[in-house]
Amino acid sequence: MQKIAILTDSASDLSLETLKENNIHLFPLRILYSNEEFEDKISITPEEVYNRLSTEIPTTSLPSPKTSAKVLKDLEANGYTHVIAISVSSGLSGTFNAFRLALEEHPNLTSYVYDSKIIGFPQGVLVLEAARLVKEKKSYDEIIQELPRIRENITGYFTLDTLEYLKKGGRIGKLAGTIGQFLHLKPIITMDEHGVYHPYAKVRGRKQSLSKMIEVLKTHLDESKCKVWILQGGCMDEALLFAESVKALHNCEFMGITPVGAMVAVHSGPGMMGLAIEKV
Repeated sequence: MQKIAILTDSASDLSLETLKENNIHLFPLRILYSNEEFEDKISITPEEVYNRLSTEIPTTSLPSPKTSAKVLKDLEANGYTHVIAISVSSGLSGTFNAFRLALEEHPNLTSYVYDSKIIGFPQGVLVLEAARLVKEKKSYDEIIQELPRIRENITGYFTLDTLEYLKKGGRIGKLAGTIGQFLHLKPIITMDEHGVYHPYAKVRGRKQSLSKMIEVLKTHLDESKCKVWILQGGCMDEALLFAESVKALHNCEFMGITPVGAMVAVHSGPGMMGLAIEKV
């Protein structure tokens, strides 16, 4: 009999409470300062990252091999036979390979690693769907076959106060060639088919960028009913106002406002506003 574990990394921006409620297991990414190291979700919060940005911009790193090994040993000890790991985009992080290498050390676990080619809560939505399939008693093979179809129905968009932190973190992707054009503009950013950042649209100013995201959301809602989450990094008051516009849209099943995690906060800085959209 199969006992299937769903495993993800902390770039998925699922809260510890949500992980526990859905029996999802975590490889926490690391936040590195010059003389300190923290584990995302475990020992540092996004607020702590924002508060320290004026003195030091940290870097992010792969999950600790020691922590990863413990997670997998615990799965074996608890009778799990199969693991489906869903990683942050391999176009942004080496976490996909870190999952594969860690799981190779545990041959008793039948495992599959899926590259989500997204980041943040859109990745989290995919992980939650996989966990739902486990609850529905789907088999290991059935879940693996379903993942690409589910992924096709999930997308995300976000805008930032500044591209400074993305640039310093080396995560600028296809925005690099046009960064000079963005000095006075607020790009709406999404992920391309390769799982790297892509400038979907360029608008002038914060107010216009949020209006543009509503327009983008409407194009999805015109095609189908969608579940919609608002993603915010250090701008909750603004997110609450933005939510009123989102809730009013036809075909929108508003799911709530969710904060970004510490790993995403490092690369976005304060003022990140985004949307996770799932076609239903």
